[in-house]
Amino acid sequence: MFGLLKKNKENGPEDLAALQQKRDWAGLAKAYYKMGTQAMSAGDLNHAQLWLHRADTIYSSDDGIYDAVGEKLMDDCSDRIGALENEDRLLYNAVPAELSHKAEGLSGFQVHMWGLMSIARLVKLGNRLANIPGCEVLGQLDWAVDIMFRSLQQLPAKEDYERLMNVCNSLYELNGNPNYWCGEIDVPGQAPFQVFDLNGMMGVEQEMNSFLDCHLRVLAALSHGEEEELPFASSDMVGCTLLPDYYVRTGAANLADIPQIKAELQRILSDYDFLCSAFTWEDAEKKILAYKQLDILA
Repeated sequence: MFGLLKKNKENGPEDLAALQQKRDWAGLAKAYYKMGTQAMSAGDLNHAQLWLHRADTIYSSDDGIYDAVGEKLMDDCSDRIGALENEDRLLYNAVPAELSHKAEGLSGFQVHMWGLMSIARLVKLGNRLANIPGCEVLGQLDWAVDIMFRSLQQLPAKEDYERLMNVCNSLYELNGNPNYWCGEIDVPGQAPFQVFDLNGMMGVEQEMNSFLDCHLRVLAALSHGEEEELPFASSDMVGCTLLPDYYVRTGAANLADIPQIKAELQRILSDYDFLCSAFTWEDAEKKILAYKQLDILA
């Protein structure tokens, strides 16, 4: 579970593990908020980003938690998150901005494929996280990637469309599940990976939900013969695979120096070059198949 957050009486009596065990979600949100404000005061913007977004995710998930936390805290948390969004030096902001700029030179289809290849690299991690109760939907990414790729070539059967819609809805519901806030898996030779580490980059599971929603709307448009101006996904999913929350939480001093982040940035740029080439469906299928076998944390 989470490492303990030691506090004195002045700062508060609880640690994170105790708050989880008591299922005191409002208390957990307040603890994350306090950690975020302390990090921000110390100029540690990566940890401020990490903790404040965790607080926001928890108190935004339930009306009861929302009321218990109080508007004063939430307003300040929101203001701080807004200020962090203007920090160009943060990888959390710099990478999405660069990818959005690159996406301007691609077609909607190419950008959509860019996002699909990114989700493929989360399949193996998703399969492991799916063993945590309440997170089973992450084990369906393998199937979802396959059906989305094939459906761009031929419309899917009704039952596959409906199953993809169920996966989309389950991803949306995931971050309101306490197991999303508390569950974790072991990582060989590294610190455990928490499901909550998916919360970075505007929420990986929420970006996947948004991507699947866009894909479903593309299929609906195609089924009605509306092939012009299809509602393809934006580049927001691309870059989520960096998983910066994991590396910030486990002590990275400089995200740009993390080998896994360097490797993932290279894969993202390689995908961009691939999409700019005269690739075939067979080429894309081979790339996606290889990505599904990738251990992105290795």
